[in-house]
Amino acid sequence: MSLNPPLTDWHGKRVWLVGASSGIGLALAQALHTRGAHVIVSARNASALQAFANQHAGSAALPLDVTDPAAVHAACEQVTVSGPIDLMCYCAGHYHAMRATEVDTPDLLHHQAVNVTGALYLLEPMIRTMRQQGHGHLSFISSVAGFRGLPKSLAYGPTKAALINLAETLYLDLQPHGLGISVINPGFVATPLTAQNDFHMPALIQPEEAADAILRGWAKGQFDIHFPKRFTRLLKLLRCLPYPLYFAAIRRITGL
Repeated sequence: MSLNPPLTDWHGKRVWLVGASSGIGLALAQALHTRGAHVIVSARNASALQAFANQHAGSAALPLDVTDPAAVHAACEQVTVSGPIDLMCYCAGHYHAMRATEVDTPDLLHHQAVNVTGALYLLEPMIRTMRQQGHGHLSFISSVAGFRGLPKSLAYGPTKAALINLAETLYLDLQPHGLGISVINPGFVATPLTAQNDFHMPALIQPEEAADAILRGWAKGQFDIHFPKRFTRLLKLLRCLPYPLYFAAIRRITGL
């Protein structure tokens, strides 16, 4: 069922990808540029952004630290002054495995700052801009780790659950105003973040496969874009279990 206006023709569209120096964000930037979009890429890694812009004519690099609210608002002004924004996708993410037996509070809070608070800094200016335009789409890269609690996900999982809830609430509030909202829940994708994992990652896919899945989801007007289906459908089933069964299943599956 299509919950958003389908996004199929990217030619000439202005797209802002926040967190696009590597991984899924970079793969999305490359895929959208190939389809004719004017892509603006942001992240802290200025040299990686500039390398992308140099190799993709018509794109623009806008270095940004999403944990700095003044910098985020300045970037929003810079992006919107040049024309309408058809889509803003929040790809920024921070991840370290963490268990409750080894809490690292500064890193815990850094997950919150990058994965959630940065997205919140963007909301007011982006919503205002898109409502004035009369169109636009806000998308957030979350994770299946946000579906329910998982071992080693003390810092990461709650932030991704927050993004899922945020997107659901935004959809209810903004869909009547003609704006599109989507949340992207990947399984395991081979990125610099997942490279640190010391466990088997089932159904691991490449960033380019993730980008293709996201584009297909946007083209279908989906709200919940999840992939690879052979993995995410199982997690969606686990999501429905009552707690005693869920906890037992996760302990058995993970051995933790």
